[in-house]
Amino acid sequence: MELRQLSYFKAVAEELHFGRAAARMHIAQPALSNHVMSLERELGCPLFIRSTRRVELTRAGETFYDRCVRILSDIDLTTELTRAAGGSRIRQIRIGSIYPATMGMLPTFLAKIARKYPDVRIHIASGNTGEIIRGLETGQLNLGFIRPVENIGSLRFVSLAHERYYLAVGHANPLAARDEITIDDLRTQKIIAFNRQNLSFTERYFNEKFAEYDLTANIAFSCDDTYALVSLVSAGLGIGFAPEWTLDLPNRGFELKKVSGIDFRIGLGIAWNKEDPTAGRDDIVDIARSLARPGR
Repeated sequence: MELRQLSYFKAVAEELHFGRAAARMHIAQPALSNHVMSLERELGCPLFIRSTRRVELTRAGETFYDRCVRILSDIDLTTELTRAAGGSRIRQIRIGSIYPATMGMLPTFLAKIARKYPDVRIHIASGNTGEIIRGLETGQLNLGFIRPVENIGSLRFVSLAHERYYLAVGHANPLAARDEITIDDLRTQKIIAFNRQNLSFTERYFNEKFAEYDLTANIAFSCDDTYALVSLVSAGLGIGFAPEWTLDLPNRGFELKKVSGIDFRIGLGIAWNKEDPTAGRDDIVDIARSLARPGR
């Protein structure tokens, strides 16, 4: 089994298309297919279900993919550790970012990194906090702009900012013209709430508040992310609580209003793997710390 075979397999597993994977790896498609079939013969089981319409991973393929990601990431990390020990300069920084950071402090961070390391290659990967943490743990990412979590394992985390949640109200909703909104004002409204697979700190807070104020029965819609929530609000289907970064969304069809009795702030910070020689450098961490700011 060769490392390049693992790289070829990983590309096919992520693209689920042999043609795109071949183009990504700069290899002819027949040669790529031969490498994957050779790998399957060596393992003694199929890794993909192939048809004329689609390519899918088998259960064995899913298991092998998870291990491949870790193996190849470990090799990358070992390479960077060796280069750092030998005094080599940073060559690449892979950054994961949730959308609020992409809209906010990420551009400033990138500008500072680019000035300090003008020759470094930078790759940005968007995702949610859970995805970015997994990328940091497996070595696929060097740094991650994430929300704070209760258990971050062996990663390091620096808090950079906090922002408040406000009530998002569509322009046509009578509440949009109000300067003061109380909990009682919500009793005649349809509420849009988050309902993610993994209950977040934000969801727990608002679920508890809805229960405390007897508003749970008002929840008429649920969604997985903030974009969906403000889209439903903008369509006039209900009201929901959204973070203040949504004020920066273009052509927004809603207003953010403070509600008496609701005072929720959520953090934003940067995380890295303590074993990562790139992210763990004092100068990189200092640049990140310089972004720290209070909530609006």
